[in-house]
Amino acid sequence: MEFPPASSDEPILYANVARVWHTPFEFTLDFGVAGAPQDATDGLVVPVARVTSVKIPTSVIFTLARAIAENVDAFENTYGPIGGTGGPSFQQPS
Repeated sequence: MEFPPASSDEPILYANVARVWHTPFEFTLDFGVAGAPQDATDGLVVPVARVTSVKIPTSVIFTLARAIAENVDAFENTYGPIGGTGGPSFQQPS
């Protein structure tokens, strides 16, 4: 597979949180930007502004997971272990 070079007209999106969920037919990756925690009656709530959602067919999900794992390994081999941020940056819907 060959992707063309990015065009200067294409937006580059930033996200610092992600959520993954699925149906019987596809996986959905929701990406967002977390805001400052806010007090709520049942504790702190972190508001998230959704940046985008990506629907991925189930037939592709293992290839995507493998590619992410391989890139994490390559990153850590080059730059060292990836540290945590002290808060959840990945969640699954409850």
